[in-house]
Amino acid sequence: MSGREELILAIETSCDDTAAALITVSGEVRASVSASQDAIHERYGGVVPEVASRAHVERASVVVREALLEAGASIEDVGRVAVTVGPGLIGALLVGLHTAKAIAWARRLPLTPVNHLHGHLAAAWLADPDAPCPMVTLVASGGHTLLVRVSDRRTFTLLGQTLDDAAGEAFDKGARLLGLGYPGGRELDLLAETGDAHAFDFPIGLKRSGSLDFSFSGVKTSLFYLLRSWTAEERAARAADVAASYRRAVVEALVSKLLAAAEAEGVAAVAIAGGVAANSLLRRRVEREAGERGLHVVVPPLRFCTDNAAMIGAAALTGPVLAYPDYLGLEASASLSIEVTPGV
Repeated sequence: MSGREELILAIETSCDDTAAALITVSGEVRASVSASQDAIHERYGGVVPEVASRAHVERASVVVREALLEAGASIEDVGRVAVTVGPGLIGALLVGLHTAKAIAWARRLPLTPVNHLHGHLAAAWLADPDAPCPMVTLVASGGHTLLVRVSDRRTFTLLGQTLDDAAGEAFDKGARLLGLGYPGGRELDLLAETGDAHAFDFPIGLKRSGSLDFSFSGVKTSLFYLLRSWTAEERAARAADVAASYRRAVVEALVSKLLAAAEAEGVAAVAIAGGVAANSLLRRRVEREAGERGLHVVVPPLRFCTDNAAMIGAAALTGPVLAYPDYLGLEASASLSIEVTPGV
């Protein structure tokens, strides 16, 4: 291992995945480790913030050690620490932030605070370092759905966002209504692959509004009213068709707005990011339809779609560097706009 300045230790605990990664200053991911809490929250049907925070406390040090082991490195090889400071669950964020502060302070290292949403944007250039800017990126997850103009790796402009529910939340709610397992979005996607996507006609929010904003409350309500009068046998018999049709409506909203934003902004590239970017239909449609328009398309590998620390390390490459001990008073924020760079 060469000089310690070559490695950045990144930590991510914004929701229910405890993650650590080691990335070089040239952008090479040497290690990326994540401890999922799916088995913990499955019994509740969703993430319980306090339970998530306690699990982070138990796992944070372990994933850091595992990342160092995977990279064949020691803590002495780390030249900087990066950490998510928001947005997210405040208790979960605090665990990661204080872990990062403790590591950085103990070794008098600099620290880079990272906006979690910047991390998702960075997943695109982590997957495709040569992706041209400006580009339009769709960030879709359980907590966020937004369209962002990425002018360069430091400059981001919000173009549109959900006015109510996030796309990932819509998928999870749909899965619960259909009685599927947890995490719901993944289970619904798998079931939808076996169904008829045109069996039912679900509404597409703000389809004719001319706006780049999203709305998913209507499609959720429509599904509820469709299913409420069905027997358990009817639900089981038509579940695959319902899942496929429901998925089609949500994905149609995402793809149509992404392509409209790309045209309006006159960009040559588009990307998708966030947990919903793992949805198989969304990936296929963006690759096909954006490609047919001659756009450069970035669809990150699955390991960079869901919350991970490698994307936080990638975002840190162009983020602010706070010298020791200036970061000791740094605070986490549950709500942080895409246009805010922490520490600046």
